[in-house]
Amino acid sequence: MGKDGKKRLIDVAAGRITADLVITGARVVDVCNGRIIEGDVAIVDGLIAGIGPYRGKETVDAKGKYLLPGFIDGHVHIESSLVDPASFSNLVVPHGTTTVVADPHEICNVGGLDALDYMLESSEGLPLSVFFMIPSCVPATSFEHSGAILDADELAKRIGHPRVLGLGEMMDVMGTVSAEDSILDKLLVAEDAEKLVDGHAPDLHGLQLNAYAAARIHTDHECATAEELQERIGRGMYVLLREGSACHDLRNLLAGVTEHNSRMCLFCTDDRQPRSILAEGHIDNHLRIAIQEGLDPLTAIRMATLNAAECYRLHDRGAIVPGRRADLVLVDDLSDFNIAQVWCMGKPFVEHISSIVDTIAPAVAGRMDIGDFAPEKLALHLRSPQVRVIRMFAESVVTEAGTATVTLDPAGTYVNDPTQDIVKLAVIERHKGTGNVGLALLGGYGLHDGAIATTIAHDSHNVIVAGDNDSDMVKAIEVLIELGGGIVMVRQGEVLDVLPLPIAGLMTNLGGTHVDGKFERMHTVALQELGIHAGLDPFMSLSFMALPVIPHLKVTDMGLFDVDTFSFVPLEI
Repeated sequence: MGKDGKKRLIDVAAGRITADLVITGARVVDVCNGRIIEGDVAIVDGLIAGIGPYRGKETVDAKGKYLLPGFIDGHVHIESSLVDPASFSNLVVPHGTTTVVADPHEICNVGGLDALDYMLESSEGLPLSVFFMIPSCVPATSFEHSGAILDADELAKRIGHPRVLGLGEMMDVMGTVSAEDSILDKLLVAEDAEKLVDGHAPDLHGLQLNAYAAARIHTDHECATAEELQERIGRGMYVLLREGSACHDLRNLLAGVTEHNSRMCLFCTDDRQPRSILAEGHIDNHLRIAIQEGLDPLTAIRMATLNAAECYRLHDRGAIVPGRRADLVLVDDLSDFNIAQVWCMGKPFVEHISSIVDTIAPAVAGRMDIGDFAPEKLALHLRSPQVRVIRMFAESVVTEAGTATVTLDPAGTYVNDPTQDIVKLAVIERHKGTGNVGLALLGGYGLHDGAIATTIAHDSHNVIVAGDNDSDMVKAIEVLIELGGGIVMVRQGEVLDVLPLPIAGLMTNLGGTHVDGKFERMHTVALQELGIHAGLDPFMSLSFMALPVIPHLKVTDMGLFDVDTFSFVPLEI
């Protein structure tokens, strides 16, 4: 804001000149005092000038509805919505979310700083304000191949960007607690730039939690219990209460929120798909749940607004006070939070025109370098029929290290037995053309007479494919290569359906409604025609079978991985 703009703001605030917009007849939620007041809200140049008797070039009568600050999502992976930032904005702003703090961990694992630049550029000028935390753990572990490596030197190249608030979730908890050199170098990149570091520390307690907090880890969104919430707040960390599509921690955590510690609590979604947003909402859904669980409405609203702004040093938003952004939400009441109107920088929300006809930015297009893949690489040769099996469970990404006796042909090659509910699982490196193929056996998935393949495979996002026969698995891989990434279902040589994800194999620019409709149809096919068990997300559950930081047994492009011992193990027992 220049001198002229500053003068205009002060003149409107003082009532000397007319505001651009005045919202009248609203019950204004004062998150600073924890009260509801009445008065006209004057807006000029996208900023709040004041609350009181004002004249405006335009007037909106709120008719007694409640006026709230715009909601802030403290930690989200936009890529998990499967849509580009513009489409994501169109999904969440109608639900009152006007600011998000995004961690582009998924796409940066594919494309590194080029992918970060894409996210910065494609989120510029949207109704939704998008800030970023640079991913601190790319790759997530050294036990897989990702598309990029972001070391301290790479992080330093973007840490100064005005929309970069710091480093994303520090997933290498033990490296932090052990004060490893490479982790210290990354932490100092943020500290030297006077920026923040997000945490990611499930089941960390005692002295180890002290060490993690001493590293100046600012937040944690991986709390699962009220006790963990209070323990982290006691170490000076903000806690982000998560309610995503897969992880539902909010109700448990609300039990630990008190009038004394609520100022250290804020909301986040982490991973939320279009179906969840369209059907249940976004941060407005958190507010509804909080009220259902007995939290004071003004406390809940403060957690969705002011607390998040203060946590991330976004001092230009989060409250309806003079001088801050006019990011505002009008709701019918403080229980259902039905959205009547949203303003972003004083402008009524208008859906951003989608970039459907635009070409995909070359930096993130395709990103498919499978190398010398051949069908023979899927053949599973075993020395013994006694094997380890990754066993899936409904509504969980935690697996069991199971065992089974499987069928081998005379040459010692695995042969599928449809009575066992065990299928072959392969992870194929797609970034550097290494030709790596990691093989495993997957139990409890339910798949029969076909294959499912996707380029969404947390966190390195190689190709992951499950199937009960090699020919369908090969067909699914070939289709993925042709698409440049996405999700594919094949049965007996026929392609049942596909969802192309041409942006790094993770996202599409066709919009959230398109993805939601496509996903609903593909889920039905996966459950009814391919036999995927109820309680499992046919695609997202599969994508986590390649994540070697969640217990107990997973597979990467380098082989079968025991998360408990943090080491590779043979398929044979």
